[in-house]
Amino acid sequence: MNAEETLAVEIKPKPDVRKLIAREALSWLWVILAFLFITGTIVQARVIPSGSMEKTLLVGDHLLMSRLGYEAELPMTPLHVRLWRNPRRQQIIVFRAPLPGTPDYIKRLIGLPGDELEIREGVVSINGKPLKEPYRADPPNPTDNYGPVTVPAGEYFMMGDNRDDSYDSRYWGFVPRDNIIGTPIMVYMSIDAPEETWNPGHIRDRMTTYASILLHPGIVRWRRIFKLF
Repeated sequence: MNAEETLAVEIKPKPDVRKLIAREALSWLWVILAFLFITGTIVQARVIPSGSMEKTLLVGDHLLMSRLGYEAELPMTPLHVRLWRNPRRQQIIVFRAPLPGTPDYIKRLIGLPGDELEIREGVVSINGKPLKEPYRADPPNPTDNYGPVTVPAGEYFMMGDNRDDSYDSRYWGFVPRDNIIGTPIMVYMSIDAPEETWNPGHIRDRMTTYASILLHPGIVRWRRIFKLF
C-alpha cells in the first residue's frame, strides 16, 4: 500500500454537528412527550398536605394517582377532557376544588347524583339508610348536622374521613363531574414532617426534608410504603 492509499484510508469525514444536535433534540422531544402523556392521562404523583383524610391518609403521604379513564389533561395548562369512567361511592377521589385559586382536594365520595343525603348527629344517611363508614378517624360528632339535600345530576358530595378537621362539601357544596381528576392507587413514600412542608410553594422546605432522610431515616413511615387503595 502506497502513501496515497494510506492517507485515503485514514481520513474520515467530519460529523455533521447540525444533524447530531437535531437527533439529540428529537430524542429529548420524545422523552418530554412521553412524560406529558403519562402524567396527563395515566398516572401522577401527589402529596398529602393536611389531616382531613386521617387515618386513611397521613400528612406527608406521597401517592401515585391513577387518572386512567377519568380525565386527560395537557400538563401545566387548563386544558382537560372528561373521559368515560365515573367514580363509585366511598371511593377516594382527587378533584379540582370548586373554589377559585385553591389547590386540588382529596376526599371520599359519599353522595352520588340523585342521592338524598342527610347527616344527623354525625351519622350519614343515604336515601334514608345509615351509611357504614369503618374508615372514619373518630366516632360521629353529635353536633354535626346537615341536610337533607338531594345531590344534583352530574355532581358529587365529598367528605374527609377526619370529619372534625375536614373542609368539604358540607361547607362549599357539590363537586361537578368535570372536576374529578383521578383516584389514588398506592403510597410510594410517607414522611413525618409538618403540614407547611407540603403546602404549595414550600420547595425549599421539601428539599430540606428529603435531604434530612439520610441523617434521620426514622422520619420515613416505612410500613406505609406500597400501601394500596
